[in-house]
Amino acid sequence: MTTTTAWAHLPNAKHIDAVLADVNTRPEVWDAALDAAWYAAWAAARQAARDAARAEAWDAARQAAWDAAGYAAWYVILALIAWDSAADLLDLPPDALRVLVDVAAPPVCHQAALLLPWAVVRESQP
Repeated sequence: MTTTTAWAHLPNAKHIDAVLADVNTRPEVWDAALDAAWYAAWAAARQAARDAARAEAWDAARQAAWDAAGYAAWYVILALIAWDSAADLLDLPPDALRVLVDVAAPPVCHQAALLLPWAVVRESQP
């Protein structure tokens, strides 16, 4: 039996699932990546993601991420819920995301900051 998530209808659902799967297998790496997250971008994404159409996905994904590894995964999921275009940045290395944080206009700079933990974790894979 397949369980349908509250975010299954979102364009970035497969990416959210991938983040949660990685968090469950390597929580210690995600804890280390937490420092890479930017709190200002988190606040911006939080406001963008809290629209009525995505409230249920927000609450369910937040709880799943929090249960798994706390805020580091939650920042990544925030970006994927708030902006469908965030998926375009998922394959960038950490250094490229850091450049976007510094030079890109909103919302891309916010997306890059929130996706930075994912890039750090992905880069640490054997």
